[in-house]
Amino acid sequence: MRRRRFLAATGTAATFGLAGCLAELGRIYTSNEPPVLSNPPAEPYIPTHVEGMKMVGTADAGDYRVGVFYGYPHRFWVVDDEDGDFGTDLTRPARSDDVHLMATVWDPETGVVVPDTGLSVELFQDGSLVGEEVIYSMLSQQMGFHYGANFGLDGDGTYEVRVNVGAATLNLFGELDGKFQSAAAARLDFEFSTRDRNDIPFTRLDEKEGDRGAAKPMQMEMTPLGRAPESLPGEPLGTGVASDLRLVGTAISKPRFGDDTYLAVSAQTPYNKLVVPRTGLSATVSGGGHVRFDGRLEPGLDPELGFHYGATVPELSPEDDIELSVDVPPQVARHEGYETAFLEFDTTTLS
Repeated sequence: MRRRRFLAATGTAATFGLAGCLAELGRIYTSNEPPVLSNPPAEPYIPTHVEGMKMVGTADAGDYRVGVFYGYPHRFWVVDDEDGDFGTDLTRPARSDDVHLMATVWDPETGVVVPDTGLSVELFQDGSLVGEEVIYSMLSQQMGFHYGANFGLDGDGTYEVRVNVGAATLNLFGELDGKFQSAAAARLDFEFSTRDRNDIPFTRLDEKEGDRGAAKPMQMEMTPLGRAPESLPGEPLGTGVASDLRLVGTAISKPRFGDDTYLAVSAQTPYNKLVVPRTGLSATVSGGGHVRFDGRLEPGLDPELGFHYGATVPELSPEDDIELSVDVPPQVARHEGYETAFLEFDTTTLS
């Protein structure tokens, strides 16, 4: 197991960020974010606060459906790799940022969230480009997996949001097979006012902040949440924990997965069972005196399983010994409460 790193800005920059005052050319926006915890636990924890958000709308982009939201500009952490030593670096809002813009992508027929497509956003006002970003793949306790970044705007008014979604880079099964093969785009109108943004709920969690656990996910009415099924289809193979991830295994014998039995592993956050993509996961399956499988589990998407990692394993049996290894920690940016978690190289056995 390798050690994890947690990095935060220090010195003058940190003092400015903790004060939370963003001012530019007479326009003042006061951030509600409290200071970053000085010594958070090295696992999922209750954040300092929770926020609401406002819906911009939904639109189709080829085979995808896209939902766009916004909230207060806020801090997040990006994953950093220094010679195989993974940690997270704090990213604070810039002085010019007005909103944290978020997007979720899913299959409209099944409601399954589609991660790892690659996504960029362009903002226009009166035909002029205001901002564009290849926005981050993110994981938050309230939204689960989504895409997000902070954006600056040119004041109150109407904006056009163009969301560009790439082709899906994972194995697709069942009625999803053959979908999401091409890049596509969606356009939505975005009516922004500072007053509306400042009306978004914001709640401090003073008495619980830093405790082991997680904030409750939002109730999403118009868009699905990237949550694992309550029970996976197939024959249960057990559960293990590695790098703070809850890993749940199942064996499925269905034609859509091929002639051999399919080993599927759902990688989930503890507490909320949110799916975790962009992880390097491998398995060693032993039984009957020999190794049946030893290799990488590929990311996949299935209408019943949702997002998972899997491989076909000849003669897979619940009596087999199954060891799972996190070879690469999840390569997703983190909202507060997850920035110190999911960073280890770790192994576990399903039981």
